[in-house]
Amino acid sequence: MDIVFAGTPDVAVPALDAFADSGHRIRAVLTRPDAPVGRKRVLTPSAVKARALELGLPVIEASRLRGEVIAELRELEVDAVAVVAYGAIAGPAALGTARLGWFNLHFSLLPAYRGAAPVQRALIDGRARSGVSVFRIDEGMDSGPVLRQLEMPLDHPDAATALDDYAHRGAPELVAAFDDLEAGTATLTPQTGEASHAGKIGIDDARLDFRRPVRTLVDLARGVSPSPGAWAELDGKRTKLFGLAEVTQSPEVTQSPGVLTSWNRTAVLRCGDGWASVSDIQPFGKGRMPALDFLRGRGDVQFDEPIRTDEGA
Repeated sequence: MDIVFAGTPDVAVPALDAFADSGHRIRAVLTRPDAPVGRKRVLTPSAVKARALELGLPVIEASRLRGEVIAELRELEVDAVAVVAYGAIAGPAALGTARLGWFNLHFSLLPAYRGAAPVQRALIDGRARSGVSVFRIDEGMDSGPVLRQLEMPLDHPDAATALDDYAHRGAPELVAAFDDLEAGTATLTPQTGEASHAGKIGIDDARLDFRRPVRTLVDLARGVSPSPGAWAELDGKRTKLFGLAEVTQSPEVTQSPGVLTSWNRTAVLRCGDGWASVSDIQPFGKGRMPALDFLRGRGDVQFDEPIRTDEGA
């Protein structure tokens, strides 16, 4: 089939490569415009644009799908649009530019975790399994009928590792769905079951409250790593914590929640019901360093206690 591929970040590149190796013809690649990156705000192309140029594919850059972009897509007269983390809403006009519609690779087993951060939210919730879904985009939020689903473990140390894994294993599923569309054998199944929402991860979502259970905190840290990164306040300043892991053999010391101490050649944090080890720490305004190095010369460190806004939690 003649298709447009729409995507922006790194996680969309495996699917672009899979389509480039398939029998389908990529007429154009749709991606968001170059954006400033880093402290020097250097204007940088998206990962998908960079790969598309390497493959010699024409690129359409747009942050919104309207006006001239709609006209350009309509002129291509493609059969379908493949979408992976493009980052803009496709309204009725955009969806009408392809004969069969727009089809998205989503990183959850829909209708669970509809929204922008499905893998991150599933990790935060402590889910042991999740997966990917290929669905036809409609005017709702990830609510269209499903063509294919693949259930997979969710045992990754952080969100970046999980997303990379799901992106590579989900790419063949998206191409297979397009193979089915071409053959006329695709089955579009309405979503059933309880839907849940996976909103974007903000800074406040990544704050650690050490009064909570250790497993809850470890899962939270996995879900918000590497960005925006788990953090807590120390002397009123945001301090990032890396590599949290549950300590099965608890230190035989009495400490209040939020105390970082050294035990058995490991930096450990007291949580609500146990201890978590910490590999690295990044104090405000400084570089990342091993947590044990941070403790040397300081002794035990007590993190600030956050003010709870959800007393029922």
